[in-house]
Amino acid sequence: MAILIDDPQWPAHGRLWAHLVSDSDLDELHAFAAAAGIPRRAFDLDHYDVPDERHADLVAAGAEHVGGKELVRRLRSSGLRVTARDRRS
Repeated sequence: MAILIDDPQWPAHGRLWAHLVSDSDLDELHAFAAAAGIPRRAFDLDHYDVPDERHADLVAAGAEHVGGKELVRRLRSSGLRVTARDRRS
């Protein structure tokens, strides 16, 4: 089991954002986020959106830094990925 974080490259609200995911368990993800002080409102169905200034702190807390493609591959493999189609439903 691992918590993964990608590069902060997603622009919104005047800053860049990264994605924080679990490769196996949403409870693990929620626990990690809560311990790191990330509010539950940052959760978006299968990931947390985290601002660029938190990236280094989250890696230091144990999140594994991976590229975006690797993050998505592992999220899909976990069965936790919520697709765009599912988001529209």
